[in-house]
Amino acid sequence: MQLIRSLIFNIFLYFGLITIFILAIPTLFLPSKFTIFFGRLSAKYIVLILRIILNTKVIFHGVANLKKVDNYFVASAHQSMFETFALQIPLNGPIFILKKELLNIPLFGWYLRKIGSIAIVRETTTKENLNFFGKVKERVEKSKRPLLIFPQGTRVKLDERPPFKKGIGRIYKSLNLPCIPVALNTGKVWPKNSFIKYPGDIHISFLEPITSGKDTEEFTKDIENRIYNEIKKFS
Repeated sequence: MQLIRSLIFNIFLYFGLITIFILAIPTLFLPSKFTIFFGRLSAKYIVLILRIILNTKVIFHGVANLKKVDNYFVASAHQSMFETFALQIPLNGPIFILKKELLNIPLFGWYLRKIGSIAIVRETTTKENLNFFGKVKERVEKSKRPLLIFPQGTRVKLDERPPFKKGIGRIYKSLNLPCIPVALNTGKVWPKNSFIKYPGDIHISFLEPITSGKDTEEFTKDIENRIYNEIKKFS
């Protein structure tokens, strides 16, 4: 039964996303706010078919924490493709930091470029990477939109606890902004690289902002502990 539901869900998922991506093509020639609108539309569509086909609710906790500071960046746990869409609902057009390869995907990559996503080449020293933190700071200050980063570096299983990448501390220091941690359990319903989707509600929790000005190592350890401790509540 779960296989059949997952098959139906995946058909609706990819057919729906392709349709939205095609409809959004004119936004490539318009201001980025129109592309951002279609990004949020795709997120709401996925939430809808999760509810209808898999009987899965998506529950956002702590959204009020986004209003406690005027400017901030967001650091989220990463377990699934889903949160890259879902976090666009409560956030105002987030700026993504992502693998450079994603920008080369037809349509999807073009939209990522249009909304100002920042690419990084992993495990290498390139001219782009050397200028990376300055580029992040400049993009955030110019756009007035929140940066969204996944400090685990890649999608992980629900019960995995890899240490956060050191880059999160450097971004925190460079931006000199409060950080809002995000804990979630998306891997319980939508595991990494899994065709099968499983029953159970999805919880996405925005935690209390971490103020700017901390030592980078202290900050990295603090946010890692906060996110992993919150995830335990969803297990």
